[in-house]
Amino acid sequence: MQKILFNGNWVDAQANGSFQAENPATTELLPEHYPISSWGDIDRALAAADTAFEHLLEMPRERIAAFLEDYAERIEARSAEICQLANQETALPVEPRLASVELPRTTNQLRQAAAACRDQGWSLPTIDRQINVRSYHSAIGPIAVLGPNNFPLAYNGICGGDFASAIAAGNPVIAKAHPLHPGTSRLLAEEVLAALRHADLPAATVQMLYAIDYSDGERMIRDHRLAGVGFTGSRQAGLKIKAAADWAGKPVYLEMSSINPVFILPAALQERGDDICEELKTSCLMAAGQFCTSPGLIGIVESDLAERFVSQLKEKFNAAPVGTLLAKSGQLGLAAAIDKLQSLGAEVVCGGTSGGGNGYSYANTLMQVSGDQFLDQPDDLQTEAFGNATLVVRLDSAEQGVDVARLLEGNLTGSIYSSNVGADDAAYAPLAKVLRQKVGRLLNDKMPTGVAVAAAMNHGGPFPATGHPGFTAVGFPGSLRRFSMLQCFDNVREERLPEILRDPNPTGIVRMIDNQWTTESV
Repeated sequence: MQKILFNGNWVDAQANGSFQAENPATTELLPEHYPISSWGDIDRALAAADTAFEHLLEMPRERIAAFLEDYAERIEARSAEICQLANQETALPVEPRLASVELPRTTNQLRQAAAACRDQGWSLPTIDRQINVRSYHSAIGPIAVLGPNNFPLAYNGICGGDFASAIAAGNPVIAKAHPLHPGTSRLLAEEVLAALRHADLPAATVQMLYAIDYSDGERMIRDHRLAGVGFTGSRQAGLKIKAAADWAGKPVYLEMSSINPVFILPAALQERGDDICEELKTSCLMAAGQFCTSPGLIGIVESDLAERFVSQLKEKFNAAPVGTLLAKSGQLGLAAAIDKLQSLGAEVVCGGTSGGGNGYSYANTLMQVSGDQFLDQPDDLQTEAFGNATLVVRLDSAEQGVDVARLLEGNLTGSIYSSNVGADDAAYAPLAKVLRQKVGRLLNDKMPTGVAVAAAMNHGGPFPATGHPGFTAVGFPGSLRRFSMLQCFDNVREERLPEILRDPNPTGIVRMIDNQWTTESV
């Protein structure tokens, strides 16, 4: 039985049971056994994290930043082994996906988080000299990070974006590995422990459990020693986590569900329909559609060109290889979603059957409904089919597209393809006005699957895409503020203030002083 990472050491779990990972391409169990931790493991991890937080508050930002950078280097040094095991546990290809895309993104995130930690501008220090009131964002306390199944590196609870943001803000992390890739998480945890020791950070700055029962997880989230939660995963699990966090009145940042609507306006279809069709096929089927930004709803105005477009897309879906899904549960979930959409009147254009690829798989599936059908049953026809499936809504006019957009739930992204020469501008304006309020990121003439790790990026959106529309899970320094509290100091003596709020400020950070943004030089 594998050990858990607790307070700077690998220790035996107080286990309720065990599980094994599975290779989804072969459906064979992998040999290692991993513990399902009892409340005893969670309790001692919370206690250790609580103590670690008291020490982290006194740690120089430079030391935390150096830890994140050292961790990134250690991941890179072990990249071949990490990517190989991730491939076995998820069937995601080593090249280019894991080794050339996801692992570099992971280490880039850690380094960007380190830079934000060192700079401290993310904390938005603000001084009002006139009344001697000062405030800034500071660490909030131990954070539980629960990563998803579809990104074993870039969103992993032990090294991904939420982890990097929480640590850079000065918080200890209790990571829960995802049961679909526990071995990958173990290799990463070995390197995080080495980096912790090298940086001489508190031993419980990072701890990791492999799996916990739901009732114990709910109890952990409600526990007063846990300050907040970062979660990426299914809507069903996310809503349960949100309910537990709301009961305890603590912040929870969720990325849950999104169908990422793509609207293709008539003149764009006429100008470059073939190119858009190829882009759409690639975006829908990349990694078997197992991206939170995969297009799940396509709005297109009915015409002969629209009929040709759907026929072309059908041919491309049929010709493309069928990818491997991450698990049997993914295959069953996709099948259930497609069955539900069919029961609501969606016509299967192609696909609609399980199998067709290696291991757990489902045929590349294209469905369609009319605009009227969607408007009659908008809630149910927004059922997320997570995987290589998408629904075309055939609109009777661009105006009906606006009506469809008004009834959309919150999404991570929304895309509009329009004419390059302005022929769609009259239709674009009302559609964009409505769609803008439904999504975190609005795209023009671009598919939504790429998410750049950049300061201006918003990987978030209105509920139920996330639990709060005001924050992003990707992009530094903004993502750090999720795991912080706004601390105000009223008439506090200079020597008692955090250094960043003392006057004059020796750090050269941009801040608000007497209602004006000012940059003070070193």
